Amino acid sequence: MDFKDYYKILGVEPTADDKEIKTAYRKLARKYHPDVSKEKDAEAKFKDASEAYEALKSADKRAEYDELRKYGQHGQPFQGPPGWQSRGGFGGGQDAGDFSDFFSSIFGARGDAFGGGQRRSAGRKGQDVEMQLSVFLEETLSTESKQISFQVPQYDASGRHVSNTTKSLNVKIPAGVTDGERIRLKGQGAPGIGGGPNGDLYLIVKFAPHPKFEVDGENLIINLPLAPWELALGTEVAVPTLTGKINLKVPAGSQNGQRMRAKGHGLLNKAGQRGFLYVQLKAVMPKQADDETIALWQELARKANFNPRENF
Repeated sequence: MDFKDYYKILGVEPTADDKEIKTAYRKLARKYHPDVSKEKDAEAKFKDASEAYEALKSADKRAEYDELRKYGQHGQPFQGPPGWQSRGGFGGGQDAGDFSDFFSSIFGARGDAFGGGQRRSAGRKGQDVEMQLSVFLEETLSTESKQISFQVPQYDASGRHVSNTTKSLNVKIPAGVTDGERIRLKGQGAPGIGGGPNGDLYLIVKFAPHPKFEVDGENLIINLPLAPWELALGTEVAVPTLTGKINLKVPAGSQNGQRMRAKGHGLLNKAGQRGFLYVQLKAVMPKQADDETIALWQELARKANFNPRENF
């Protein structure tokens, strides 16, 4: 089953509003309607556009699709994230050909949230569970799964809370995740009551403090300690990044507090590109100085003929 990027099919950005989506759909529907179009594959393109509009016109469906979109690429085989389960089937087989297998696996053949043509269960949805997920900056660049454990409430048939159980999952950190982002894992919350659907698990991402880097959006900031003579004369320094070290050339005459930037060494954004690493130069004075060193500083002060407070 291949993933479908419905935004790409309609030719709109993921940030498009309802009016833009509706306008794009109508334009494609007029262009590819089988009764009037002579375009190649018009019928298939018309169905794709209709399916895309069906998925995006409803706020609830669009939100559900957007959660899955983080894990798929258009035209590539789709494997949902941990906790996602294909709805499967076509709700009794009615009009199963209206939509693709991908669409039907999410919304059911008729596009309703509970499977095509099926009535909503009289049961009650299980309780949603929310937990904070501490993430190291290095993990935001990794493709490895992260194991989490959390408490899930259990209820009896009357809806009375009876106990908690510990549940473990392997989750993959989505590319471009941000501090404070809320990630939904469908069906991983408390079991439903009376045949109702399971609740959802919500992970609140919290970046763990890093000993070297500060986070500024998709960019990172690091302080680089330098001796005064290194700022004056210039130097080359190995600077840490999240994936190793890079050599940074500090030009002669650099200033304390000056920033230099290294492209592609920040955090990932939603487009899969990495931001900048900003290296902030920080002059560090020797803690102690002997008489000879002090004499050298005094000689420098005389010869430099420099007043840093000239315009102060």
